[in-house]
Amino acid sequence: MLALFATIGLGYAIGRVSIAGFSLGVGAVLFAGLALGAIAPKAAPPALVSSIGLAMFLYGLGLYYGRQFFSGLRGSGLKWNALGALGVLSALAVAVSLGSAFGVTPAHTLGMFTGALTNTPALQAAIDAAGDRSPAVGYSVAYPMGIIVPILGIFVFSRRVKPRLAAVPTPPATAEVVLAAEKAGATVRELIAGLPEGVYVVAVRQGRNNTLPDPQIRLHSGDVLLLFGETAALELAHQQLGRVEAGRLASDRSSLDIARFFVSRAALTGVTIRGVVFPDGLDARIVEVRRGDTTLLPDPGLVIEYGDRVAVIGRRETLPALRRFFGDSITSTTEVSYMSVGLGMSLGVLLGLLPIPIPGIGTFTLGLAGGPLLVALTLGNLGRTGPLTWHMPLPASLTIRTLGLTLFLAAVGLGSGAPFVETLAVQGLLYVWIGTAIVLVAVLMTLLVGQWLPRLGTDELLGIVSGVTGNPAILVYANKAQPSDRIDAAFATTFPALTILKILCAQITLGLLR
Repeated sequence: MLALFATIGLGYAIGRVSIAGFSLGVGAVLFAGLALGAIAPKAAPPALVSSIGLAMFLYGLGLYYGRQFFSGLRGSGLKWNALGALGVLSALAVAVSLGSAFGVTPAHTLGMFTGALTNTPALQAAIDAAGDRSPAVGYSVAYPMGIIVPILGIFVFSRRVKPRLAAVPTPPATAEVVLAAEKAGATVRELIAGLPEGVYVVAVRQGRNNTLPDPQIRLHSGDVLLLFGETAALELAHQQLGRVEAGRLASDRSSLDIARFFVSRAALTGVTIRGVVFPDGLDARIVEVRRGDTTLLPDPGLVIEYGDRVAVIGRRETLPALRRFFGDSITSTTEVSYMSVGLGMSLGVLLGLLPIPIPGIGTFTLGLAGGPLLVALTLGNLGRTGPLTWHMPLPASLTIRTLGLTLFLAAVGLGSGAPFVETLAVQGLLYVWIGTAIVLVAVLMTLLVGQWLPRLGTDELLGIVSGVTGNPAILVYANKAQPSDRIDAAFATTFPALTILKILCAQITLGLLR
């Protein structure tokens, strides 16, 4: 225990050291473990510690990326994942070719493949297939190059290639429109049907009375509509409805008011806006959703998640009851349903144990790397099953993921210290060179093929490269090089699928080579 926690503390201290913008982050825990493991090889904790840590990390990761994973199986996400898969498979081909040419053991070869693409779940898959921790040696040597090379590649690419960016959508806004005479006589439902896509009616002012937009209300000339939506769509809406008002409706809060609540009730997690049913006596509408730093339109199909901040319009006297309805408690979002965690992780471990036949090769298992991840991705996409909520509050998810990954890296490092030092002394430069070649091919294939064949946007390419190489530090640098929301979207779409691909590559290839 002393060695384990000393490794964690020392690793995080080293990981915070930045040299020219480069730092190892949580990956430094592995190197601290290797150093202490070389000094005190008998201090390695039981293998169960690393297994529990990895299962925690993968389960939290899968729940968080579940929806992005399944949305990436269609539309533009399919193109992103296909390009990312090309980069991963090219890197695998280079790893196997160079490992065979230079007589590197299969375990070390696949370790370098997982390290060059900085993928911890794939490392566990290689460890399971090898039957020992020897892949961690190749992983450790190649890991720094898996961060340095992609960052340098993004740096050169962003300066040599003219950026090709999609139009950046403007943030949502509000507008008040005085209804023109020719629109009089229509009901609110009829009016909404003719509005541009992305525009929502929030409130109606008739005379001096503000009301919610009941579909049956019949509108008259001079009525004021409070609209919410994207700026360009709002411009079209007020051109077809009438003239813009100077905020008279929004400034009068004597009957209607807007308040923002923190979603912390488990019963609302995984429910669409269309499915939110307010208690009797609470007449209100959700008009905006803030998720992280992003403002989302109140589309009826939008799924509410833990920690969302929803803007709700309703009568002033109902605001306290609405606050109780949404929960509005930051503290409660740190709580975890251990019943759902226990059931979900049990299903993941069971799936990882099932033998999967491959014609002509034999059987393999998804193991502790693939089983929990696939189950968590599925549950994260479902959101809830009856009364059981699978989603985890974001603060709790981050804590579980970080703690799990830290335990895994510390335990693996402590158990691999002595062989790491021996290998580094004999073949260190060779392994560094092979690791560099692996990740360089992955980056070049992704960027160059994506630039010239499907002609993707530059921000999309940087997000895909971040998903291929996997390390969060690369994603952060990509956002600095070319600020765009589509970088995060491409990363979130490709990272889960490519993680599964790397796991399968590590297990199947190592099984064939051995």
